[in-house]
Amino acid sequence: MMSHARGLALERFRWIGGHADVWQIFRDPGALAAVVGGLAGPFRDDGVTAVCGIESRGFLLGAAVAVELGVGFVAVRKGEGIFPGEKLTRRSDPDYRGTRQELRLQRAAVGPGERVLLVDDWIETGSQASAVRSMIKQCGGHWAGCTVIVDQTTPARRADLGVRSIITAAELPAREG
Repeated sequence: MMSHARGLALERFRWIGGHADVWQIFRDPGALAAVVGGLAGPFRDDGVTAVCGIESRGFLLGAAVAVELGVGFVAVRKGEGIFPGEKLTRRSDPDYRGTRQELRLQRAAVGPGERVLLVDDWIETGSQASAVRSMIKQCGGHWAGCTVIVDQTTPARRADLGVRSIITAAELPAREG
């Protein structure tokens, strides 16, 4: 399953104007199903009780992985926008562009003892994942790890966050432009 997902992700990956584009994976139902299966696979027997995803591609992938694992989805929102109820908020450390994201999680979305998996399309520095892990722990939940399409973290950060990926940034074709 993982090698099939890997091949389809690499086949549909593009650099556009120097920026990574994974959107073609979402457009192809076979590629999307394979990638969702590949993201869920390493955690299928790991006791995950909820999947969370960071706005926006993390919402799409996270919800699909939650369905694949037969668990619920927990949204992590960025910045402003309607998000009712009591929230936890964390400001991430700077990402690869030096940007700090304001991340929000509904406190009631993660219960004590829940085992929560973070799903996203790409992880570079792990700053957002670390902020999400902190909020999950504050709710009394347990961090199951992080599963992504593309991993660009350092080996130490990968181990710290429990990152599993379909491909690494080093496997991508050379950047255009």
